[in-house]
Amino acid sequence: MRSSNSPSDNRKSKIQNRKWAGLFAIVVALTVCGARAEAQQSKKVPGIGYLPGFSSGPTVDEFRQGLRDFGYIEGKNVLVE
Repeated sequence: MRSSNSPSDNRKSKIQNRKWAGLFAIVVALTVCGARAEAQQSKKVPGIGYLPGFSSGPTVDEFRQGLRDFGYIEGKNVLVE
């Protein structure tokens, strides 16, 4: 019968401890990297597609001016394509 303090049992527990420590380090690294990647994402700007008609409607420049009159800033809070 082996005693619980034999050198072979101690090696197995050290290997198990290293495996758990490695797994914990990987989980921490992925968590930190995920948080950094999320923090660096830019804010999405809604876009407006403008299709001029054949009638004598407003031009693209007049449309953009109308957006500016309502407080929209092209490139910051609206994108006109």
